[in-house]
Amino acid sequence: MTQGPLSPAPSVPAASPRARREGPPIIQAQGVQKHFGSFHALRGVNLEVLPGEVVVIIGPSGSGKSTFIRTLNALDPHDGGQITVDGIPLNGKGNLDAIRREVGMVFQSFNLFPHLTVLENITLAPTRVRRASKADAEKRGLDLLRRVGIEEQAHKYPAQLSGGQQQRVAIARALAMDPKVMLFDEPTSALDPEMIKEVLDVMKELARSGMTMLVVTHEMGFAREVADRILFFDQGNVVEDTTPEAFYQNPQHDRAKAFLSKILGH
Repeated sequence: MTQGPLSPAPSVPAASPRARREGPPIIQAQGVQKHFGSFHALRGVNLEVLPGEVVVIIGPSGSGKSTFIRTLNALDPHDGGQITVDGIPLNGKGNLDAIRREVGMVFQSFNLFPHLTVLENITLAPTRVRRASKADAEKRGLDLLRRVGIEEQAHKYPAQLSGGQQQRVAIARALAMDPKVMLFDEPTSALDPEMIKEVLDVMKELARSGMTMLVVTHEMGFAREVADRILFFDQGNVVEDTTPEAFYQNPQHDRAKAFLSKILGH
């Protein structure tokens, strides 16, 4: 990425977050399969994501949504089909390192190093993997902490922060590697209700900046406001891939209708 940490990409109109993006897909998944023993978790998932798209993935527990995004950087290696990220096929250890440099990931459980300060958590990967100087990595880290609204927490340890602050550190840490794609695996599910908004606000700003994002979440308001597309997973496959408006107003699949009825209470 060439844009600065605080400036949105000028080519992305902030007033139209769901405008269709142009260009070749940055993510391509074809017939992706995944087994955990006898359990068939992914059953031939097909997906293309364009640069700058925000794709929200929803579905019932056990439907394969988190497993799928974890296959995109081989945290759960797929065992069938093909995955390509930014033109790089995910088919071996040599390519895996290249792909992981392009893909940031934020987990529900933060996964910060407790013995490192906030700033040290953020600068660790850029200095070790991208060979950035300590001074450059710290400047970039402080810029990112300012972007997520917690620059004053730079020299504290994770245990001294709220859950919402820790998750914002995790987002800043992922951004420090200048990824082209950000994956979010239920990033607010471990947070108290009052902390959810502060994390979603950071994610909304990131979406407006033009970042390609795949987000597994049950935050339906976020999906309606920010997503270009909603994918509904059921039993290991995508059964709906449509706009938020179409999904909320006229879901096509019986499982999607039942899910929405339960989540939205009608």
